[in-house]
Amino acid sequence: MNFELLLLTLTGISGLIWLIDYFVFKFKGHHFYEKIDENNQKKQSFFVEQTISFFPIFLIVLVLRSFIFEPFKIPSASMMPTLLIGDFILVNKYEYGLRLPVIHNKFVDNNAPKRGDVVVFRYPENPKIPYIKRIIGLPGDKIAYYDKTLYINDILAEQTVGKVYPAYGSGLTMSGSLLISEDLGNIEHEILIDPERSSLEFETIVPDSHYLVLGDNRDNSKDSRYWGFVPEENLVGRAFLLWMNWDLKSKDVVNFQRIGKFIK
Repeated sequence: MNFELLLLTLTGISGLIWLIDYFVFKFKGHHFYEKIDENNQKKQSFFVEQTISFFPIFLIVLVLRSFIFEPFKIPSASMMPTLLIGDFILVNKYEYGLRLPVIHNKFVDNNAPKRGDVVVFRYPENPKIPYIKRIIGLPGDKIAYYDKTLYINDILAEQTVGKVYPAYGSGLTMSGSLLISEDLGNIEHEILIDPERSSLEFETIVPDSHYLVLGDNRDNSKDSRYWGFVPEENLVGRAFLLWMNWDLKSKDVVNFQRIGKFIK
């Protein structure tokens, strides 16, 4: 189901009914859904009355979800250790400019995406599916990946090997992976490397108005290495806040230490 289209439709229908009612009341002195019954009492249409009452709710949700913040749930391990299965996040929809709902045409410009941003975007091979990855390559960048190490414009992205990742819950399959700090120049973040798995190596130039994205779980992520670049028009927004964690396979189910954590 296209929730965005459904919400826009409900807002439009309820708004239209509200407008009709407003002008009927203004010029005739009564609501258009009011009728006089046999006892000379006003009788209201339950459907119309409820539709009008829900209009401001639909409108507020539409504005917030389309132009301000949108919630998403993390369904896979591809962004571990930054994001875990069962994390609920908020995405900043106005960070990269405002887009019209459903058709997604940009009508207000804002900031340009930066290297290291964690972004939600519409999957290029099926735009109905939202994906989340980290931006590694900006338009015009030369990006190479050899021996599980990034090279950005021929400059090595320094890595600092930490401990073995303490996996748990739905991410338990990542046990044995190495927790590594990676320096992208403007931001340091953590990635997972599985020493037992081979990695897909590549070298490429990022086209204009496109971005190269990778998962932080480098050996367990289907990303630009497999399906190519993300067009600028596919960007939904920047993930910035983790507001809930719910993992039924975890001992505590809810990890309260993750709630309210900013995403970097």
